[in-house]
Amino acid sequence: MIRWFAAFLLLPVQATAEYVETPFWETEVRAGTMPAISDRLPEEPLFVNLSSRGRTPGQHGGSLRTMVTRSKDTRQMVVYGYARLLGYSENYTLVPDILKQVDISGGSVFTFHLRKGMKWSDGTPFTSEAFRYWWEDIANNEELSPSGPPSFMRLDGETPCVMFPDDYTVVFRWSRPNPGFLTTLAQARPPFIYRPGHYLRQFHGKYADPEKIKENIAREKVRSWAALHNKRDNMYKFDNPALPTLQPWFPVDTGGETRRIFVRNPYYHRVDEIGRQLPYIDTVEMQIVGAGLVAAKANAGEADLQARGLDFKDTPVLKKGAAEGGGYNVYLWPNGTASQIAIYPNLNALDPVWREVLRDARFRRALSLAIDRRMINRALYFGLAAEGNMTALKVSPFYSEYNLKSYAHYDVAEANALLDQIGLTERRGDGLRKLPDGRPLQLVVETAGERQEVENALQIIADTWREIGVHLVMRPLDRDILRQRVYSGTTEAAVWFGWDNGIPTPGTSPAYLAPRMQEFFSWPKWGQYYQTGGDAGEEVDLPRAARLMQLADEWDRAATEETRTAIWKEMLRIHAEEMYAIGILSEAPQPIVVSKHLRNVPEVGLWAWEPGAHFGLHRPDEFWFADNKGH
Repeated sequence: MIRWFAAFLLLPVQATAEYVETPFWETEVRAGTMPAISDRLPEEPLFVNLSSRGRTPGQHGGSLRTMVTRSKDTRQMVVYGYARLLGYSENYTLVPDILKQVDISGGSVFTFHLRKGMKWSDGTPFTSEAFRYWWEDIANNEELSPSGPPSFMRLDGETPCVMFPDDYTVVFRWSRPNPGFLTTLAQARPPFIYRPGHYLRQFHGKYADPEKIKENIAREKVRSWAALHNKRDNMYKFDNPALPTLQPWFPVDTGGETRRIFVRNPYYHRVDEIGRQLPYIDTVEMQIVGAGLVAAKANAGEADLQARGLDFKDTPVLKKGAAEGGGYNVYLWPNGTASQIAIYPNLNALDPVWREVLRDARFRRALSLAIDRRMINRALYFGLAAEGNMTALKVSPFYSEYNLKSYAHYDVAEANALLDQIGLTERRGDGLRKLPDGRPLQLVVETAGERQEVENALQIIADTWREIGVHLVMRPLDRDILRQRVYSGTTEAAVWFGWDNGIPTPGTSPAYLAPRMQEFFSWPKWGQYYQTGGDAGEEVDLPRAARLMQLADEWDRAATEETRTAIWKEMLRIHAEEMYAIGILSEAPQPIVVSKHLRNVPEVGLWAWEPGAHFGLHRPDEFWFADNKGH
């Protein structure tokens, strides 16, 4: 049996003689409308040892200002807050957070131990009932979940046996290993396998008074109690101030359309080594602004912490503002996607001639070899990005220099030799090669037309591809139209980001490396075939791609970390050699604007959605304002 504790964060409970009341709630505590801090915290809170991690214990107070460009992005507070059953530490180790402990037996039985005395943000006890309500009354309710429990809870159609032995224990039991279960719970967008049933029952057909439900349905203008329940049950959207949460801050209804306010959770479960309850910061003000205004407002000192809405091209102006007394610093964090820019040859292209050419690995290797990544890096990022293939980044345990550099050096002679080997030897008078049917070798590369860096990179690539007799034609499209064309096979090649997760660990599912999803632009029809059970798309018919499918299936059944590690390494090597997607650059610098008074924000970090939840991995509940400078 494997037993996981939050050991990297824990201090002995007796390490603090008493808890420090948060000044923000002192008035309510004195008035008797809120319990004292010692009664709000769990019996065994999560003590965080900041000093051991190079951070400074802070002080309570202040309001942090940040910006988003859409009202629905209030959900970023769930991402940044990053309170999870289990979460990643800064060294990408998965550890308990909300949970006190997890026991794993045979990779198929997971026993969750909850923190005694832990409470929701409204003060209601957080117990195994929250998991029971989700499992029995939501996931297995035909009206709320017509398709049944979510896919990550199913193994070959089998759902687990879920048990609730007592108020502080939950057991999930499958008949075979489920290696991706815990990593799913740590995602930037978590599945929330628990719910505040004490609040949601008033909207549930099984529990609520029928007449009151009718009144609520009419008032909310929805069709059924299920629609009403779903509207109120929005743990990720974070736009229902009445819905209890376990996040460090919860939303309050300000009535405004241009900003959202979030207030510290008085029952949050984390405490620093000197007895101060986290978060340190009292409130977060999220201003909703136009996309083109984020950089200007950040430059004017109107944000204490900002990355969304900023691009590398904004860096010179931001640096200049910081140097001229803007009251902030600018950090450059590498991006965590596997590639900032990647070209996806469509192996499922409808054009039979192009399909045959694009399926030849030698053609894809030649295209990669004819890209001057050094020139692109210098032109776009002043040489600060990493040059090479789309593969695991250096901070991943699966990083391999071979995979990064495979067919990624600039070698026009070698590229020309590969194209000659294929038989693409006929050329026009201007040196442009011809396809087997006599058409000019003119590869149309379609983009979403949203990133200037992509267009700039493709212009440089067009010049070097011309040296191997390939004419690159760039076609910007609307994002939705681009997807439709790729999925239908109309597109010959497209540009997108690389894999979202460039930092895989043995517990990360490698499904996105196999032809399981149409969203991977190199094999949309193979993905459709898998996703529809053969009702649409095409069956995988290339040997090494089929091997990826086999390996992904083996990972799904793997019982040991050693087996999962071996599978990951083989899959990454196949990608590096086959060049299914041609990565250009990775770890592109993301500007991070940080108030000079804000402490514990790392100067060196990784801007990653998975794993990492952007700021979430670095625990914003531990950020604090010095010199009482919080707004």
